[in-house]
Amino acid sequence: QVHPVESGGGLVQPGGSLTLSCAGSGPDFSITPMSWYRQAPGKQRDMVAYITTNFATNYADSVKGRFTISRDNAKKTVYLQMNNLQPEDTAVYYCVALSEWGQGTQVTVSS
Repeated sequence: QVHPVESGGGLVQPGGSLTLSCAGSGPDFSITPMSWYRQAPGKQRDMVAYITTNFATNYADSVKGRFTISRDNAKKTVYLQMNNLQPEDTAVYYCVALSEWGQGTQVTVSS
């Protein structure tokens, strides 16, 4: 197990940037694909970005070109760099290690 714990959320103006971090623990981090999901109020949870153990990545169409997922296995951390944030990016963002979910971190984009 990885026990993901998110951090880095907050309030940002439209067009701004934020970087989310997801810290893991245990010996399995480097062999675990990791992903970020988000859930906006009244909506379902959707996958935002995904990174394999070989560092291949995949993104939801809505964030392609604006978000970047990366991982540092030595630090057991996954990052989500978010640029040009828009109000529709407002959501609780979750880090997921296979079927193991973090507690989520709130991202609010508003002027």
